[in-house]
Amino acid sequence: MRVGLVINPIAGMGGAVGLKGTDTAEVLAEAIKRGAHPQAEERTYAAIRAAGELVGYEFITASGNMGEGVLRRCDAKFSVAYCPPEETTDHDTLTACSQILGEGVDILLFAGGDGTARDVMDVVGERVPVIGIPSGVKMQSGVFANTPQAAGVLLRRFRVEGLPSRRAEVMDINEEEVRRGRINTYLYGYMLIPDDANLMQPFKLVLGGGDEDEHKREIAKFFVEGVKPGVLYILGPGTTLETVGRQMGIDKTLLGVDLVMDGGLIGKDVDQQAILAALERYPSAMIVISPIGAQGFIFGRGSQQISADVIRKVGVRNIVILATPLKMRETRTLRVDTGDAELDKMLRGYGMVVIGYDKQLVTPID
Repeated sequence: MRVGLVINPIAGMGGAVGLKGTDTAEVLAEAIKRGAHPQAEERTYAAIRAAGELVGYEFITASGNMGEGVLRRCDAKFSVAYCPPEETTDHDTLTACSQILGEGVDILLFAGGDGTARDVMDVVGERVPVIGIPSGVKMQSGVFANTPQAAGVLLRRFRVEGLPSRRAEVMDINEEEVRRGRINTYLYGYMLIPDDANLMQPFKLVLGGGDEDEHKREIAKFFVEGVKPGVLYILGPGTTLETVGRQMGIDKTLLGVDLVMDGGLIGKDVDQQAILAALERYPSAMIVISPIGAQGFIFGRGSQQISADVIRKVGVRNIVILATPLKMRETRTLRVDTGDAELDKMLRGYGMVVIGYDKQLVTPID
């Protein structure tokens, strides 16, 4: 089977340093200045290693860190259809996809986030199925596998079992608006994906309304009544945690991670390093997070500042999950994708989700 492979080398670099993406050269430069490191190649490597015996695949890719490097590590059969410059942009993603499709492939594997999916869609459309290896900061589209490993398994199933394809939504979000604390998400278009609901994530469901807001206030009231003195609270992104912030009387960022202790805001829209530094000063800590609607991710999507290192330092027993009943009705399974396989294994099983005032729900975590 002929497989196209395109990696966006800079995808996800803004997450751990609190920049919500790397869509522009200026933001990428700031991410590097803050100590961000590439992650897309390693996540692609994990996906390909999960794809089974590689003798059944012939990869068509771009040179260097857009695909060739990973395939050499995997000792896979491949040919290069495009040679990008050392510093790549969205133009290189577009050109690579075009050249790869011109060589004739059965499916396209790509690593990135929603911005990369948008670029891939501009070229690929519905010509061949795609599988997105989740590597960005925000992945609200339905074209991504749940994890890099799931992407590899899905590729194997597509080759061995001949899975049918279906249309999936490509969503986009304005990163500049996100950095200003505003959500501006819209349907960009559709691509084809292998049809396996267990391995592919659904597109993000945005929930709201009067009843929903009332549930958020009840959850916030219950949580805040139980806040303990001397404990550092790491508050994740989202409208539920924003409501918690209002209940605490602090100015909580909507799409960032904030640090609260003894009723005061001690860190606003912080990155991974700021959280780790705070944990050195205040070792008693709790992570408070809310899952992404429908997708169910509590770690690994949109909150990479709460990294595997942060979670290990806080401890898996010191995680509080908040979500409204409506969100949990649409989100039957919670998911994790921290990039640390051993930690993901520790987090999986079952978790308690606060869904109202003194109301909790036992939910599987995958």
